[in-house]
Amino acid sequence: MLAKVYSCAVVGLDAVPVEVEVDIASGHLPSFTIVGLPDKAVEEAKERVRSAIKNTGFDFPSKRITVNLAPADLPKEGPSYDLPIALGILIASEQIRADIKDSLFMGELSLDGKLRRTNGALLYALLAKEKNLKRVFLPNVNAKEAAILTNIEIYPTTNLFSLYQHLTGLKNINPHETISFEEIIQDETFDFDMKDIKGQERAKRALEIAAAGSHNILLKGPPGAGKTLISRTLPSILPKLTFEEALEVTKIYSISGLLDKDFLLIKRPFRAPHHTTSHIGLIGGGGIPKPGEISLAHRGVLFLDEFSEFSHYVLETLRQPLEDGIITISRANARVTFPAKFMLIAAQNPCPCGYLGDPHHECRCAPSQILRYQKRVSGPMLDRIDIHLDVPAVKADKLTQDYKNTKTEGSKQIRTRVQKAREMQTKRFENSNISSNSEMRNIDIKRFCDLSNDCLTLLRSAVDKMQLSARSYHRIIKLSRTIADLEGSLDVNPSHIAEALQYRPKIAR
Repeated sequence: MLAKVYSCAVVGLDAVPVEVEVDIASGHLPSFTIVGLPDKAVEEAKERVRSAIKNTGFDFPSKRITVNLAPADLPKEGPSYDLPIALGILIASEQIRADIKDSLFMGELSLDGKLRRTNGALLYALLAKEKNLKRVFLPNVNAKEAAILTNIEIYPTTNLFSLYQHLTGLKNINPHETISFEEIIQDETFDFDMKDIKGQERAKRALEIAAAGSHNILLKGPPGAGKTLISRTLPSILPKLTFEEALEVTKIYSISGLLDKDFLLIKRPFRAPHHTTSHIGLIGGGGIPKPGEISLAHRGVLFLDEFSEFSHYVLETLRQPLEDGIITISRANARVTFPAKFMLIAAQNPCPCGYLGDPHHECRCAPSQILRYQKRVSGPMLDRIDIHLDVPAVKADKLTQDYKNTKTEGSKQIRTRVQKAREMQTKRFENSNISSNSEMRNIDIKRFCDLSNDCLTLLRSAVDKMQLSARSYHRIIKLSRTIADLEGSLDVNPSHIAEALQYRPKIAR
């Protein structure tokens, strides 16, 4: 008898339908074959399925069993096909009679028939909803991840036997209640707050502007100035994730197996890879391409501490995703595209010892060392960073100030202003694919940033004196638009452009 069970394969961030066809033929020597480009994990499903079926109390057919994962030219990987294969065998051997045409199945089986956590549950549920399937059966531990979707029934399945009872009507599995995004989004907490940063008012202002328009920022200063603390405080002032953004981020973490106890990402990601990270670790890759750090930072922050210590080749791989917001990885057997719309925040010392230009410490580096150190980051890479900020050491009076009796603005107040600025941008770009000012292309700048003659005169003067590139010119305009949004101004004024110009590097590169 032939049985068909619906499942899916994950290609990049897309789920592709897969039909698990099971044929049991008599009159042949017993065998168990899986075809359809399975990887090692799928091949090993034979032993897991065999033991799970027997230990659940069913009979494993002593016949020739052929499992075809269609389409046959699409590589299949991972243990998520265990459950559909086992169910297909039970239906083909007539141990279960059920109508499953409107259902999708996924899950890894243990040897006793229990279902384990499986990566990519959200993608399976999204595909089922897209294909108008009514039900999704998946491991109980993955149920919350998929239950965020509406108009589809998610059945949390504990083991193979409980699935048998449900399909045969002996004991129903209750579908998981739909989880409200509005309720869980209220539970955001942060480890760092702006009120904990002593001094550094200019850095706080720069961070507020960067958060409001999703601009890239480079912090440069001596050791102990607070660059890392400032950077780690950035997520606390970023605007809340929208439901669509939360789904995008959760999909990436789901296929990467990084959700753990979280079933939905409600906070913007903050990724801080070490400077020894390889380019594959940063941008993604592998035989079957997987997301790297820049995709895990999608809709959030990528923090590169000790920026100059990263490999030159690794840093240069960031240039294309910083411009395009995506990363395309090509391999011999696959070509996938991952989203990579992230804020880059980088921190570095001005020289190897860290005290170049510090009035209180003497720099002991040779001029050749300083030049070589500063050239580790290329000009084109620096040109893609909107805000360049010198972070001086905190003065003693600020460091020892009694903050209990001093009113210091916290992240909550700053975040309110940032949120209002983002709402202006959302309204401005509602008929386009843009979500923030930093994503504007040249054609969008002409459309949304109508500059007065005074603004143009100031920009012409700045281009000549600061030797700005065309890219820097457009980035200044985008940054000015964000500063205007923070003030609630509909027009970009010369004062906004003047402030944006202060965040360019002092020395032309």
